[in-house]
Amino acid sequence: MKGVILAGGNGTRLSPLTLVTNKHLLPVYKKPMIYWPLETLIQCGIKNILIISGRGHAGHFVNLLGSGKKFGVNLSYEVQENAGGIAHALAIADDFADNGKIAVILGDNVFMDSKEIQKGVKDFKQQKNGSKIFLKSVLDANRFGVAEINKKKVARIEEKPAKPKSNLAVTGIYLYDEQVFNIIRKIKPSRRGELEITDVNNSYIKKNQMTFQILKSEWTDAGTFDSLLRANLLAAEMA
Repeated sequence: MKGVILAGGNGTRLSPLTLVTNKHLLPVYKKPMIYWPLETLIQCGIKNILIISGRGHAGHFVNLLGSGKKFGVNLSYEVQENAGGIAHALAIADDFADNGKIAVILGDNVFMDSKEIQKGVKDFKQQKNGSKIFLKSVLDANRFGVAEINKKKVARIEEKPAKPKSNLAVTGIYLYDEQVFNIIRKIKPSRRGELEITDVNNSYIKKNQMTFQILKSEWTDAGTFDSLLRANLLAAEMA
């Protein structure tokens, strides 16, 4: 299985910090933010990893991470010319995936304990087809894609609902089979003009090919000032 880290976007919610650098290069305690998703994939035994970034600071990732040799992995790089959503960025990984299963992780997601993710990846490798998502019970579910569970299956995912029907947020790591790129080609831009990963996930749900795992360990995104602070405090506490 190969891995993809999505580290594009403009990071406007963290302005002015992101006026001079990519948000995924900001610190989360003792490490650049990008280290956290990278280490999560590495701990899952994934050796070939593609990093997709925006145009402005692509070279900074190369300067920081290099070929991946110091991490014991092979790193590749691609540029998302325009910020068009998570699914739009993922589409760039089509050739890299080479018709195999992939683990996709958002560059601003911080998982404090990778053991649960490792189990999920192992289970997914045995899954015949489809996709897998990781859910986490949160207090501010309206900030995320929210999963409705019915009889141990994901019934639907709603993106940033004003009135969430559950407290289960879809975290920023997704496991997909080779169908994902055909699905992306068929979805339409949302009202925001972006290709939404929630639409991709709902397509798998309609096919009855979505599995899930609920995380017990700590997780947070780090894309706002409050969540970046939370990520730093959690990381310091776990150190």
